Amino acid sequence: MQARILVIAPFPALADEVRRVLDERMGKRRGLFRVVVADLVAAKDIVQREMKDSIKVIVSRGGTAGLIEETTHIPVVRIQVSLVDIMRAVLASGAGSKAKKVGVSGFENMIYGCDDLGALLRMKLVEIKIKGEAEAKEKIAHAMEDGVDLLIGDAVSVRVARAQGLAAKTIDSGRQAIFQALTEALLIARVVQQDEAKSEMLRAVVHQSQDAIIATDHEGRITIFNPEAERLVRRVRCEVIGKPLARICPALLAKPSEEDFLDLYGTKALVKTSDLPDGMTIYRVQRISEVQRTEQRIRQKLAAKGLTAKYHMEDIIGSSAPCEAMKRKAMRYALTDSTILITGASGTGKEMLVQGIHNRSGRRSGPFVAVNCAALPENLLESELFGYVDGAFTGARRGGRQGLFELAHGGTIFLDEVGEMPTSLQSRLLRVLQEHEVMKLGGESVIPVDVRIVAATNQDLARMVEEGTFRADLYYRLNILRIHMPTLAERRADIPLLARAMIVKMKKLNPAIAGIAEDAESALAAHAWPGNIRQLANVMERLMLLSDGTEITRDAVLAAWADDGEENRGNVPGSPREEDGALHGELRDVEEETVRRVLAEEGGSCSRAAKRLGIHRTTLWRKIKKRENRDNP
Repeated sequence: MQARILVIAPFPALADEVRRVLDERMGKRRGLFRVVVADLVAAKDIVQREMKDSIKVIVSRGGTAGLIEETTHIPVVRIQVSLVDIMRAVLASGAGSKAKKVGVSGFENMIYGCDDLGALLRMKLVEIKIKGEAEAKEKIAHAMEDGVDLLIGDAVSVRVARAQGLAAKTIDSGRQAIFQALTEALLIARVVQQDEAKSEMLRAVVHQSQDAIIATDHEGRITIFNPEAERLVRRVRCEVIGKPLARICPALLAKPSEEDFLDLYGTKALVKTSDLPDGMTIYRVQRISEVQRTEQRIRQKLAAKGLTAKYHMEDIIGSSAPCEAMKRKAMRYALTDSTILITGASGTGKEMLVQGIHNRSGRRSGPFVAVNCAALPENLLESELFGYVDGAFTGARRGGRQGLFELAHGGTIFLDEVGEMPTSLQSRLLRVLQEHEVMKLGGESVIPVDVRIVAATNQDLARMVEEGTFRADLYYRLNILRIHMPTLAERRADIPLLARAMIVKMKKLNPAIAGIAEDAESALAAHAWPGNIRQLANVMERLMLLSDGTEITRDAVLAAWADDGEENRGNVPGSPREEDGALHGELRDVEEETVRRVLAEEGGSCSRAAKRLGIHRTTLWRKIKKRENRDNP
């Protein structure tokens, strides 16, 4: 709806003049104005009625304008009365030729400066300042006693003077002043309408917010109370607006910080407060259940992109002293944002630990991105890490691509096998660590990233620095916080715990298996385990397939080791040797079937199959070739 402007003229002549200006100068905007005649009390009554009819601005003059300003919040534009208007009224009255003593009466904002005008006209002009009709009667009567025989003034003064028998003439406003006031009113009406539209949008946002929003003024009285606040506090808006927050919800005032958890009416809530410069305070209250649902939705979206860490610190099995020391250090480091370097032999569970650190950190709601620096050639690794712009190289995807550092913004990136990173990329990684920004391949601008870097290696980086194959400055940047992963041989006490957990995890392979015999656990604990946890998982998978009955026996353990090859055999007395003809042939068949099945499940990928089997890709390749040579002599 268009803004409407109410013009209140204190006397009919002014109303006629306003209408004339509107007709001559306002064109299509003429319909935005309504003109009425009224002064003082009558004008106030009209304003009260018109406020219900979308009035945005009021235009009036003199004392009537002043009274309206005191009684309404609607903007009031005054039609200014200039000394020229007063002089025109004096001259039109014929006061100069008759040399009368002239009184100029009105509100101060209207007649200020009349003394100077009297000097210019060489006549006696008496200022009569009034503040209302009652005062006008008294002062005009006193002026008559002092010899004033003609009065020039506003509508109130003229009416009072004529009632007392004094000749009087109204001071008219010129067309230029009227046009200026009407133009200013149009401008203000437009601004008011725009502000109301913005306020309405803000009210809609506050009204539809899933958070309870409460605002107070500088006196602590409630000014905003949205529907969610009504549900939380169990009070309706009309009951609380204008009342002290201390009376309605005193718990919010006991806030120890800008963000805290409180118990409000039996509901656990997260309360955030903001203090504004004008003394206003805004309280945003979120139910913990809603916070959890929001976090769950974020996690679901990240999971859809595969950018989540599924393991937690609680998933790391082990109670041995080396394992407990490693977990304690990891839990402390998780509370910081510093770079972490994890060292240890292959197969010790470095990625599981990194995921646990991420899920225990303040970045747990952000993405988790893992990349194996040894699995990709140099040019592909660079484009994966840093991304590229459209046309950066032949075969680049149209529109470019985000790099893994960008995808990990707000979360954690895990650089596995960082010791295998080419020297040319080490300098770019160093820049990310120092400047927290990346530049895409073919790009010309830097992109700020907020990423925590956790690197892992099974190599001796310090020795590589000495040999010149790893940058010293990058090594010191990575080696801020360091965690060494103990080998399985160093935490033998955890082997029975790990074995039992793996039986539960691999239950689908052989549902009949319910446990493992003690002597079988002892045999596992006595093994050297050069392949660490990955090798143990591989052996346990074989045991689940080979074992009969309801539990894994020692004999089954000794038989399963035969499939690990000579280099991986344990040192337990009585372990079978490959020369044990029939047994070896049977185990070889089981091994080949396992390799064939895992390769099929991994879509023929030797790298993924070898990783799952706990053996090197070269070893897997040899086994495949040996089978092919035997099948095709």
